[in-house]
Amino acid sequence: ENREEMLNAKSNRLTEALEEANKLFDEVCHAREAALDAQFLVLASNLGKEKANELQSEMTAFDSATFAEDLLTLMGINRTEIEENDGEPCGFLPSDAWQKIGEEALKHLRRAPTFHYMLGSFKSDPPVAKQRIERQKKASRGEAKRAMPAQLKKMEESHEEATEKEVERILGILQTLFENDPDTPISFFDFVIDPNSFARTVENMFHVSFLIRDGLAEIKLDDDELPVIEPTKSRKGVEYNQESGARNQVVISLTQQEWK
Repeated sequence: ENREEMLNAKSNRLTEALEEANKLFDEVCHAREAALDAQFLVLASNLGKEKANELQSEMTAFDSATFAEDLLTLMGINRTEIEENDGEPCGFLPSDAWQKIGEEALKHLRRAPTFHYMLGSFKSDPPVAKQRIERQKKASRGEAKRAMPAQLKKMEESHEEATEKEVERILGILQTLFENDPDTPISFFDFVIDPNSFARTVENMFHVSFLIRDGLAEIKLDDDELPVIEPTKSRKGVEYNQESGARNQVVISLTQQEWK
């Protein structure tokens, strides 16, 4: 129960417990009491071993503050005199401070410093002259469009295909939500906002805008003047006629603070 206190280097609880056990051992007359005494000795010896290990580690620990004080003293600064003369300017190293450290280090480091190049080894061969590449004349704008690299064209096509697939995926989610509960309006903000990513929220709004443009979904205001979204092709099997009415598109401004 008092393990932490007994392991403390400044505490004598372990010694007091051993002295108390010695007194109680004189009154032992049953086998069970002797077994308890043996069990206590095992526990006390383990605690003593741990305490000795901690004491040894504390003795061998490196104290950087003490080392710095000793180093400053060797370099010519006496901390005791500085504290006594607080009114006088002090704390500057003498001019031969680093020379003293160097002379002291020479007693322990007698190996010559290795020689190396700061920027690598010297090259005996002269550098090879670069061949001059003549610049081609700039083509006209029409020719530049026709000469677009095939790799860039493929990348643009793949980006368009990825956007189209994402729009189709979002449309499928919207139709599933509406079919599961046609009477409950779907909040536009709950549908597009990702609570963990502002960039993902902007992407969702971007992809939903294609649904609005193509007439696959529509946004309107509910009784609380909040936008709701619903698919146009899932209202009780009635197909939406794109030419039946005019479609209006708006620009939505969403800052990161508003998103939070």
